[in-house]
Amino acid sequence: MSLSIRNQFPGTVTGVTTGEVMATVRVRLDGGQDLTAAITREAVQDLGLAEGSAVRALIKSTEVSLATAAVKGVSIRNQLPGTVAGLATGAAMTSVKVTVAGGELTAAITTDAVNDLGLTAGSPVVALIKSTEISLATG
Repeated sequence: MSLSIRNQFPGTVTGVTTGEVMATVRVRLDGGQDLTAAITREAVQDLGLAEGSAVRALIKSTEVSLATAAVKGVSIRNQLPGTVAGLATGAAMTSVKVTVAGGELTAAITTDAVNDLGLTAGSPVVALIKSTEISLATG
């Protein structure tokens, strides 16, 4: 199956915490970073997720925010440090390629934000991703 989601990272489940309806799944990416995904309890069961399960974390580029440094005092758990590898700038939106440990991710952010942050190739950034915006796939 082909997907339009460009951000796909292989990893291994390191823990699952289930609640009444939702669950949090901790994943160690092959690049060494830890992510937390919030998915339904039913999805955990359907995918057969448990510690040691191989998964792929899927993140739409429109769900990736960028900061110029790690952010404290925010509920976003997933913060991946990286470096801007390139920008494709449009009038309203810019696609920002970010090199992170183990690969590359894409963030689609406003061109105004790119300008306000002063982002250029080589800029250090931190990709911020809400746990509810990470999907998991197996197989």
